[in-house]
Amino acid sequence: MKARFHLPGIYTHFKFNMIFATVLEQFPQYFRDIEIASVYGAFPQSIWNGGRTQEGLCDKHYVKMVLKAFNDKGIPVRFTFTNPALEKKHLNDKFCNMVLSLANNGLNEVIVVSPLLEDYIRSNYPGFKLTSSTCKRLDDAERLSAELEKDYSIVVVDYDLNNKFDILEKLPHKDKCEFLVNSNCRPACPDRAQHYYNVGVQQINYANHIRKYPDKPYDPIVFGDGKNQNCPFFTRNIFDVRELSTNIKPSDIWDKYLPIGFNQFKIEGRTAWLFNLIETYVYYMAKPEFADKARYTLIDFCNANDVITVNE
Repeated sequence: MKARFHLPGIYTHFKFNMIFATVLEQFPQYFRDIEIASVYGAFPQSIWNGGRTQEGLCDKHYVKMVLKAFNDKGIPVRFTFTNPALEKKHLNDKFCNMVLSLANNGLNEVIVVSPLLEDYIRSNYPGFKLTSSTCKRLDDAERLSAELEKDYSIVVVDYDLNNKFDILEKLPHKDKCEFLVNSNCRPACPDRAQHYYNVGVQQINYANHIRKYPDKPYDPIVFGDGKNQNCPFFTRNIFDVRELSTNIKPSDIWDKYLPIGFNQFKIEGRTAWLFNLIETYVYYMAKPEFADKARYTLIDFCNANDVITVNE
């Protein structure tokens, strides 16, 4: 069974993910038995976006270019439309509806948390496969099992259940379960659901602001929605994260998760520093004996394609 990895950043890491897909095609011997299951994220000014505030601006032509680039490689784009603060008035958002219309080809997917938005997408864009988001905080076996019986292609397991095999082994539909392997969030964080809501409010305020004042910097303090800014866990590095009880080690993917039927894994990193992301991809997806070659090749390709510039 292959490990299917969902990679971060359809916009923030677009060029790097295209490079990674190319390196994976050209140097498969460097990597474990994996496939790119999707690249997830949102385009700037997507008011439906959640989980991380997406900044910036882009137009229809850019959206079409990114969709074509990933889809031509057979890679689904999976939209993080997980804003829990949405109201009915947001459903008619022109930009988000334009994005779904362009991506409505049967390959692409949407991650959802809001019942309001989920119903809207099911009614207006039935061709999209839907993922039930980790933002729902389904952190007990009973609620998670019930969610797995619903009409979702994937259900993201709350990462507080990571490595709890006494619970995981009893779950139905293991092929529908997705695990976030490298969360930097505090295990059993009592504030996580509120943080998701705060991010949703900030995304709405940001999108409204940038559309009206594209040349004026957005200040979350002015809008009173900078409540997540002081969370100390945002600054964890890749080595700190590996010490958390919720972290899933690469060896556990192949030795524990895959043998019992789990094969969907998500890498966090939409807002990650590029070298952090390179190291994370190599850690999870490269064969240990080829890790150095995989890392060097990725950096070399990034340098050749002006994603980074390495001084000689």
